[in-house]
Amino acid sequence: MSQSDLQIAFTASDRPEAQAACERLKGLYGGVDPAVADVIVALGGDGFMLETLHTNLERRTPVFGMNRGSVGFLMNDYEESGLRERLAMAGRAVIHPLQMDAWTEAGQVHSGLAINEVSLLRQTRQSAKLRISVDGRVRLDELACDGCMVATAAGSTAYNLSAHGPIIPLDAPILALTPISAFRPRRWRGALLPHTAKVRFEVLEPDKRPVSATADSFEVRRVAAVEVRERRDIALTMLFDAGRSFEERVLAEQFTA
Repeated sequence: MSQSDLQIAFTASDRPEAQAACERLKGLYGGVDPAVADVIVALGGDGFMLETLHTNLERRTPVFGMNRGSVGFLMNDYEESGLRERLAMAGRAVIHPLQMDAWTEAGQVHSGLAINEVSLLRQTRQSAKLRISVDGRVRLDELACDGCMVATAAGSTAYNLSAHGPIIPLDAPILALTPISAFRPRRWRGALLPHTAKVRFEVLEPDKRPVSATADSFEVRRVAAVEVRERRDIALTMLFDAGRSFEERVLAEQFTA
């Protein structure tokens, strides 16, 4: 497909600078409905990139982000000129989301997809107590903590990194299991798991120590158990400027003071 034939959809977060940029780009390049686009240009921050990927789960159109927000690790630099050329030369990063199945204390089951991470967090001043199993085998009988998460490679530089979890190259078939403020065992720093692993969290003492579970922005309160696994059958594509690949950003992040 030639550059001139590329059908571009523009979407923007509700930030004024993102909305203004969206209108300028539509004036320069036109714009089509995301339902018929060859590529979606998302204007905002990393949160809006995740939102755009989630809303695009059925069509799975490639998304090229441009930073008009506060955080832009998943975004390209904002530049109005030469957009069609940038899109034609952009590199692709394919990511696979996590499936979260959460059972509440009331026995209800809620499911969601996470592009960055599935996280469990205490709901009150009491620390959470979790039992963690991997592929049906209990690996940690009791973790006293503020919470715990399973992060994808794409999400390893987000909440996972803030919780001192490892940065994972995008093409590594690995998931990060990372505790959040672990109290006991105090020295446990998490684990690297094969991407095929199924992780199960059981909430201990849920009446006294209620826990919520979140798949990106989808939250379930007062969970009793949560299972997490990778959905290899779902492939989402982010586009990055030539020479500014996601892999290069991940590598550079590990050498940032």
